[in-house]
Amino acid sequence: MLDCYCHSGKPYNQCCQRYHQGVNAPTPLALMRSRYSAFVLGLGEYLWKTHHPNYRHGLSIEQLSQRDTDWKKLEIIWHGISPDKSLGIVEFKAWYQQGQQLQRLHERSQFVQFNQQWVYTTGELSPKAISRNTLCPCGSGKKFKQCCLKNSVLNP
Repeated sequence: MLDCYCHSGKPYNQCCQRYHQGVNAPTPLALMRSRYSAFVLGLGEYLWKTHHPNYRHGLSIEQLSQRDTDWKKLEIIWHGISPDKSLGIVEFKAWYQQGQQLQRLHERSQFVQFNQQWVYTTGELSPKAISRNTLCPCGSGKKFKQCCLKNSVLNP
């Protein structure tokens, strides 16, 4: 069986493939992993569908379908969902080959519920580290340790 492109350790047909075939991802983490796999596979229509319409700004399915990046690895740093379950955040690092150099994309992505499914909205590139006592990035107004950190899986 083919390992999933998102590096979950599961076979593709038991991981991201079901989302690519129309099942809604149940969590922001599952959506993040499936979107990474979709970038690897050039599944522009899936990427378009799982990107909030208010945040597409000039994107096209054709652009999203391009497979000109050689994605190598996805590493999830942390993830969490706001207490009211309206906002999800996934921080990740993704490595890709560009010419002879290995590059790293570090992003903290935001996801919201839209039409009863999680969708990507925006991402903060090269985010600052979050300490336990800083305000939680989910916007709850609580300290990170009292909010998403309690419900997060760190370095899965």
